[in-house]
Amino acid sequence: MNSIQSELPTALDPQKLPKHIAVIMDGNGRWATKKGLPRVAGHRQGAKVLKELLRCCKDWGIEALTAYAFSTENWRRPIQEVDFLMLLFERLLQRELTQMQKEGVRISFIGDLSVLPQSLQREIERAMAYTIHNTAIHFTVAVNYGSRKEIAQVCRQIALQIQQQEIEIDEINENSIEKYLYTAGTSHPDLLIRTSGEMRLSNFLLWQMAYTEIYFTDILWPDFDRSAFHQALLAYQNRDRRFGQIAS
Repeated sequence: MNSIQSELPTALDPQKLPKHIAVIMDGNGRWATKKGLPRVAGHRQGAKVLKELLRCCKDWGIEALTAYAFSTENWRRPIQEVDFLMLLFERLLQRELTQMQKEGVRISFIGDLSVLPQSLQREIERAMAYTIHNTAIHFTVAVNYGSRKEIAQVCRQIALQIQQQEIEIDEINENSIEKYLYTAGTSHPDLLIRTSGEMRLSNFLLWQMAYTEIYFTDILWPDFDRSAFHQALLAYQNRDRRFGQIAS
């Protein structure tokens, strides 16, 4: 994570920054294709951009960053690309963990991690345990994540509770659902950024983003730099977040 620390741009109001940002990092493959490179080159560059964004969020006082790294649908990609991504995740954890610990980054992973390669599972467990007490920024990586699958497993957990007579049906509420989400105990995103011009959620944090502000940009993820992030934050600060209430 070594980089030059930077201060918050003067155009941004530190009191109106989102506390939690989520990103759908779209466009790695297209970026590589446009440059005549293999798709994996786009993923390598995309990983560098994510590292810089994490540093930027930490420097600018943003408390949490959640990145959609690999969806439940991404297994349909060519096996060579999937294998490369699994190895990339593992090597990044090995290479960056010491620096993340030094800089106070807490890293978490959400999704069905049980089907990931065993070596990657071990690195994930080690990284989460090693950084669990860090407080500078909470960095969450969604791997083999699908929001519909997440909600379905919540339903199963609650149904089991009812079957075992631990709760009654009329006790089911938003809090009981939150308890079983992968993201239990963490804040919901204030801002979602999706790159590459696609305008959809792609099965990402559907419950958690009920009132999240969404920012779409045509920039491909490997080209998403601090200037582009600055523009996303400016757009966010110009929004009127009402959470269902009437504008004042």
